[in-house]
Amino acid sequence: MPNNNFLPAAIPHVPHATGQIAGFYIRPGLFLQKGAHIVPGGVSFTICSTQASRCELCLFHRESQEPFAILPFPEYCRVGNTFSMIVFGLDIYDIEYAYRMDGPKDEARGLIFDPEKYLLDPYARAVTGQSVWGQKKPGGTSYHARVVNDYFDWGTFHDHHVAFSDMIIYETHVRNFTIHPSSGVRRPGTFAGLLEKLPYLKRLGVNTVELMPVFEFDEVAEERICDGKKLLNCWGYNTVCYFAPNTSYTWETEYNHEGTELKEMIRILNSHGIDVILDVVFNHTAEGNEQGPFFSFKGLDNNIYYMLTPDGKYYNFSGVGNTLNCNHPIVREFILDCLRHWVVEYRVDGFRFDLASILGRDENGAPLTRPPLLESLAYDPILGHVKLIAEAWDAGGLYQVGSFPSWNRWAEWNGKYRDDLRRFLKGDDGMAQAAVSRICGSLDLYPPDQRQNASVNFITCHDGFTLYDLYAYNEKHNEANGWGNTDGAGDNNSWNCGAEGPTSDPDVTALRSRLCKNAFAVLLCSRGAVMFPAGDEFGNTQMGNNNAYCQDNEIAWLNWSEPAYDPDMFDFVSRMIDFRKRHPILRHPTTPAACGFPDLSFHHGAAGNDVVSFHDRQIGIMFGGRRPLGDIEHWDVSTPDESGWADDFVFLAVNAHWEAHTQELPPLPEGYTWHMFMHTFRKDPFVTEESFDGHTAVIGPRSAAVFTGVPIS
Repeated sequence: MPNNNFLPAAIPHVPHATGQIAGFYIRPGLFLQKGAHIVPGGVSFTICSTQASRCELCLFHRESQEPFAILPFPEYCRVGNTFSMIVFGLDIYDIEYAYRMDGPKDEARGLIFDPEKYLLDPYARAVTGQSVWGQKKPGGTSYHARVVNDYFDWGTFHDHHVAFSDMIIYETHVRNFTIHPSSGVRRPGTFAGLLEKLPYLKRLGVNTVELMPVFEFDEVAEERICDGKKLLNCWGYNTVCYFAPNTSYTWETEYNHEGTELKEMIRILNSHGIDVILDVVFNHTAEGNEQGPFFSFKGLDNNIYYMLTPDGKYYNFSGVGNTLNCNHPIVREFILDCLRHWVVEYRVDGFRFDLASILGRDENGAPLTRPPLLESLAYDPILGHVKLIAEAWDAGGLYQVGSFPSWNRWAEWNGKYRDDLRRFLKGDDGMAQAAVSRICGSLDLYPPDQRQNASVNFITCHDGFTLYDLYAYNEKHNEANGWGNTDGAGDNNSWNCGAEGPTSDPDVTALRSRLCKNAFAVLLCSRGAVMFPAGDEFGNTQMGNNNAYCQDNEIAWLNWSEPAYDPDMFDFVSRMIDFRKRHPILRHPTTPAACGFPDLSFHHGAAGNDVVSFHDRQIGIMFGGRRPLGDIEHWDVSTPDESGWADDFVFLAVNAHWEAHTQELPPLPEGYTWHMFMHTFRKDPFVTEESFDGHTAVIGPRSAAVFTGVPIS
């Protein structure tokens, strides 16, 4: 028979209890469920530490900085390296909790246990003291967690998941998107405020929203004053807790049901055909280096969670103080648990991984050939349908665009697309062939027989110039950041069109507008997924600041009022998005055209010319294939064949030269003719018929044009 002498007898007043500590009845908890979970009559608290010798659960009344009870975990509430204890009789609406750990101390080996430090549960689903944007937490960096009672009902929710190459990704910052008074929303700067912009998102036509970090972060960690303005760490790339949403992004205070507003936003966006992707930061944490705060991983297992040098210091491949040791089995399990949590509990559709090359380094920082974490994510069954998108480089110099370990599951922010198209579109020599390769899906980087659905094409993102500023500034202007204009990228491949910054010169402003439209035309006629940051579609400016991470003001906020908001630019972008949706041959190869025309052909200036020289700045790309009847434009077209599909032809002509050039279009099959759909050189780009005879067009200086093959009436 088993020997139960080491277990206390059941407590009469609480039938399932096996002991009493600090006035609370307890029993061993749910060892396999990390974090705090409500159970009948109590809460199970579970936390792991490989090297800790002792663990205490500290209970606080709401907003109190001193615990009202400290409960050491008894030995029978420990299995292996896991401490787990159910505490009965807790009022979850009153309490907050943290841990204290004791263990060996040897800084050279990275062992820095401190039994006096309160530690935030890394699996906490809500963090206290963060709910008011920009206000310091009482007591500094002593974070507490709350127990979450999740009553959100997804019902029969079904997410259709936008196909990869169909994605039109709208990258946005939750606060900056609607906090400006001109946004016109009732709940600015919040998840609910973003949801109020749903009609706008639908008019624009985007089908995927990528949220810059929404995990709990500390925007006041680096608070400072510069020229009389308060600067914060606004973007959120300094994660405090990976399982908890940022409570300052909610309009209503969500005591003990944190996440409801975000879930409601995701549910409603999905119901309108808009996926939600989260920008996640697993390369570093907000604990920083040796001088940084000590509130979670440092006190649990410092030399396991972080990459440490031989003398116990922090490797800094992230550029911000520390680097997570992502391929250690414990850290790998933590990251997998986190992503599964957001997919199951929040139904998110994908993740963009910040500085993702760090996720492929070993504990000493060397790149791995088959990183265990990346492989685990690629094959995880819970993550089976979500998008995995890598920023395929890091601050340590590892650049893996085109070579990121993928298992045909990982996509990449195509940084070469950004760089090559920026240079080509502003007229640099030697970039025409590179531009063609990028527009056609970067087949040199992602061979279709080896990697599919890999390229996320973009010209601008949150990090760098806005699209308008790309053509308004030769140099960055980050003086307002307080670092003497030394921060931010110095090589932006930008061009100010003849005047630095704001100008009343009509020729300069017209050229800037045309170049922005050229960029959108090319982006939306490129194969692969496309992405652009919120505000580019209406000419948003950050006044030359290409690193506005700390600007919680008009520099970074979207201004929705004219003249900051350009309705002409919005109309152009929304019409080009609609055009892309109607022509699947722009997004990916389709069924071959019945007439036998190739999927791709090149006609640079003259029909059939597939060669460009170093000094050429003109390209012509023809896309061919099939499209279903439902995607046919509103022309009076003949009936397609019995399959319900029709041949489809699109021609993209780009002239990045400062002089006009003739573009000859190749002959189409019998029964089709070319129609000029758009020409950016025109004041109204979509009023073009009088300038085109169906065979040869004059493409204006620094302009782009799009043609479609239409059946002859």
